[in-house]
Amino acid sequence: MTGRFDPAAADPRWQQRWDEARTFSADSASSKPKTYVLEMFPYPSGRIHMGHVRNYTMGDVLARYRRMQGFEVLHPMGWDAFGMPAENAAMEKGVHPGQWTRANIATMRGQLKRLGFALDWTRELATCEPDYYGHEQALFLDLMEAELVTRKESEVNWDPVDMTVLANEQVIDGKGWRSGAPVERRKLSQWFLKITDFADELLEGLKGLDQWPDKVRLMQENWIGKSRGLQFCFRLAGTAPGGACDIEVFTTRPDTIFGASFVALSPGHPIAEALAAERPEVAEFLARCAAGGTSEADIETAEKLGFDTGLEVLHPFDPEWRLPVWIANFVLMEYGAGALYGVPAHDARDFEFAQKYKLPVLRVVAATPEDAGAPVSEAETDPGVAVNSRFLDGKTTAEAMAEIIRRAEAAGWGKGTTQYRLRDWGVSRQRYWGTPIPVIHCEQCGPVGVPRDQLPVVLPEDVTFDVPGNPLDRHPTWAKADCPSCGAAARRETDTLDTFVDSSWYFLRFASQPADRPFDRAEAEAWLPVAQYIGGVEHAILHLLYARFWTRALQHMGKLSFAEPFQGLFTQGMVTHETYKSQDGRWLGPGEIEVGEEGKIVERATGSPAGRGRVEKMSKSKKNTVDPEPIVGKYGADAVRWFMLSDSPPERDLEWSISAIEGAARFVQRVWRLVQGVSGGAGDDEALDRKLHRTIAAAGTAIEALQFNKAVAALYELVNAIERAPPSASRDSAVRTLVLLAAPMAPHLAEEAWAALGGAGLAADAPWPAHDPALLVDETVTLAVQVNGKLRDTLEVARGIGKEEAEAAALASPKVQAQLGGNAPRKVIVVPDRLVNIVA
Repeated sequence: MTGRFDPAAADPRWQQRWDEARTFSADSASSKPKTYVLEMFPYPSGRIHMGHVRNYTMGDVLARYRRMQGFEVLHPMGWDAFGMPAENAAMEKGVHPGQWTRANIATMRGQLKRLGFALDWTRELATCEPDYYGHEQALFLDLMEAELVTRKESEVNWDPVDMTVLANEQVIDGKGWRSGAPVERRKLSQWFLKITDFADELLEGLKGLDQWPDKVRLMQENWIGKSRGLQFCFRLAGTAPGGACDIEVFTTRPDTIFGASFVALSPGHPIAEALAAERPEVAEFLARCAAGGTSEADIETAEKLGFDTGLEVLHPFDPEWRLPVWIANFVLMEYGAGALYGVPAHDARDFEFAQKYKLPVLRVVAATPEDAGAPVSEAETDPGVAVNSRFLDGKTTAEAMAEIIRRAEAAGWGKGTTQYRLRDWGVSRQRYWGTPIPVIHCEQCGPVGVPRDQLPVVLPEDVTFDVPGNPLDRHPTWAKADCPSCGAAARRETDTLDTFVDSSWYFLRFASQPADRPFDRAEAEAWLPVAQYIGGVEHAILHLLYARFWTRALQHMGKLSFAEPFQGLFTQGMVTHETYKSQDGRWLGPGEIEVGEEGKIVERATGSPAGRGRVEKMSKSKKNTVDPEPIVGKYGADAVRWFMLSDSPPERDLEWSISAIEGAARFVQRVWRLVQGVSGGAGDDEALDRKLHRTIAAAGTAIEALQFNKAVAALYELVNAIERAPPSASRDSAVRTLVLLAAPMAPHLAEEAWAALGGAGLAADAPWPAHDPALLVDETVTLAVQVNGKLRDTLEVARGIGKEEAEAAALASPKVQAQLGGNAPRKVIVVPDRLVNIVA
């Protein structure tokens, strides 16, 4: 056993051994305590990136550590394989989405295996395969039967190039995230999952997720957006009293009702659409709104646009007070009933609108009654006391709200109610590469679920992408079907499901994979909920919320006993890198620049000076990505893994550094040299024994807390201590234990070293070393010695020393004697193992 550790030889050798032994295959029948470690599964884009490496390394360390603790660990891997990028590739490269996706999966699977992750590949799944999405279709039918699916017309984000509906988060600066085309508002009949039925449960459930980051729970709480307020109707001027509701509104601030200066309708409001049918100028305005941004963020930040309809409504407390009715681009049809009343003095959005269109700004809330006449220079949204509000004057905001609701209910024109920002989940997507929605449309029977014995409804392979739009609409035969109810000729639903549906239950399929149903309840419940879920904070709202809804819906239907899918959640930081630009403004990748004299960088191809930009998240668009494969090829998997764990707390961003990778590779060789130096020495080294057992405890505690950088730091310190220690039995034992402590983080090195040291079996199967609690306690303590309350000396003494001995040691101190000047102390106070205070 001589020479350097050779990862090029060791890595594939041990990966093959793990595969042959099925080391990481989870056994559902095992009698060991079970635990489930899961990282968010990747989209098969073609190559793994450093963000993947960091994410999966963290989960891998925890999974390996828990195996060593005696757990049966489920740690699977799969592919979130449907979605628009595959169709874009089909159009650009002339390949079928399935061919492109499966080739990418094969490439990325090989890359992940090259890093030695302890994954159960026997449970691998891809959401684009019928043996996965067929079960998803069955679950969709279950939701239909439970009346948790509905179909309705809805205003959507429409990408006119990709010709599909986009979710709000897929609209960036008013443009489609893939096509870059300006997104339009359009009304379409869509399938929805009734997540709003669970709004209160989803909100209440956040309180029990104490192993989730506080920021994520707050983000979900804000997204659900529970608010108490008043729902009521405005009556249009000129209509008969007591008729049907003309304009329904909901407000969370009914106390400001006397500050109303206008009513605003959404461009999608029925009154707005009716006016557009009669008046070209209204239709033109609605078209202008449709061309604007569609996400809430876009609408909130866009220029406020309005159209005065000429209509007026009556104020509910004063029929002589009339408010103009406007159509406004910032009013969402999805919130309330698509209308609101504007109070410019106390709402920033309303204030901006009123300033632009010269509408009244009426103060009705002030800090004190004396401020009733103070001018309003900007919207004042804080609570206070009601002013200029008739019978409300002097009441606090809370009192005024309650009084308005009481009077509205007593008079019968309004009702106190609770509403949510959360909307039902629109799952229809007008594209090919997704799960076919298992519904057949019949002219006589309406939408009918596909019979279960006809599942899966499989996507046809013979489609083309030579023209935009959904190929399923153009396929000559696929959409043709007979109605399951009446047998008449009918048509399949050609929309496919949002890919968030695929990721809302994949963790269940990992745990249990029967052929005849989505999962076996008993087997799934043996593993779930997921003990530790790891992924990016960018999925903190929608993916996690949808997965929580899906699990609760299954519980509601009696298919699961638990409501929350993820017991613990960790959101890791990004991997970042410097950015570079050429003189003409082109992004340059790290391989396209060279560092010249005095650290100046030049473009490799031209020799021209290049600019060094900010350190940013690695992204293909800015070309600051680093391909893991050549790095692993040069330095080995363990060096890359070690770097990912060592340089930064895992919740923070990690800046890529080739020098840090080289440092990690040097550390691997240091450990290997220690292994080579095991000599069968004799004798004990109490200091090293103590250091070893403290490291065992510290590293285990840090890994369990996902503080991987602290575990790495503890091993660095142990290696330093072993290197300084003379040969002994303790030193040899410390090296053997070090190998096992490093096994979760540097598994290939650990296996090679374990075999070289004659260890039994695989290091991956060895138990985590036990520590002796007695060796965690210091044998000595530092005793503070004070004279008249001031610190004069410190003494290193044996732990548990008696009061008399402590007093004698303190009085013998030359520094204390100098303070006493030969006089006897008046009093000596001893706090065992901590303090001696001498009163002179």
